[in-house]
Amino acid sequence: MENEEKMMTGEESLKIITEMINRTKVNINQGSFHLLFWGWLLTVCSLSAWLLAKYTGYSHPYFVWFLVIPGSFVSMIYGFVNGRKAKVHTYAEMLYMWTWIGFLFAAIVLFIVQAKSMQTVTPYILLLAGFPTFLSGFIIKFKPLIIGGICFWIMALLVNFAGPSLAPLGTPIAVLIGYLIPGYMLKTRVNHDTI
Repeated sequence: MENEEKMMTGEESLKIITEMINRTKVNINQGSFHLLFWGWLLTVCSLSAWLLAKYTGYSHPYFVWFLVIPGSFVSMIYGFVNGRKAKVHTYAEMLYMWTWIGFLFAAIVLFIVQAKSMQTVTPYILLLAGFPTFLSGFIIKFKPLIIGGICFWIMALLVNFAGPSLAPLGTPIAVLIGYLIPGYMLKTRVNHDTI
């Protein structure tokens, strides 16, 4: 038997290229979901904890941060369900996913190590969050995420030196610039590209 090579027509090549571009859009859309979900969840938690500490006599304002636990499950389930729908996974997608999973594990270890002094964890978590944000910007070639990662690092420095009264406001500012603005920009880009 002879091996017969089949030449692709221009139409078949264009169809394959179009499918690959559409897969990339879906993945960017999933990335925008996670940025917006975590951006809003972290903003609500940080502002609620700050408001409770500043304006009420509630002795445990940090309890609102326990919302992150069910949030992690929502995020993982969303990623798992949408990941199963995809027929093909690229190396960049896997790198993107494992970058954020690595951040999750590092954050868990940080919270265990800092359990006795949780009031000082903010600059460390901002420092840690900057890395996957920065790297994700390079993976999906999106400058607002790169800038967002840098913002996390700058806010980690500012929070460290600002003192306890202003430190709680560093998280919502970093999340606004690092997650929410890039998340909405990605969502707009995907919606615009699909029209």
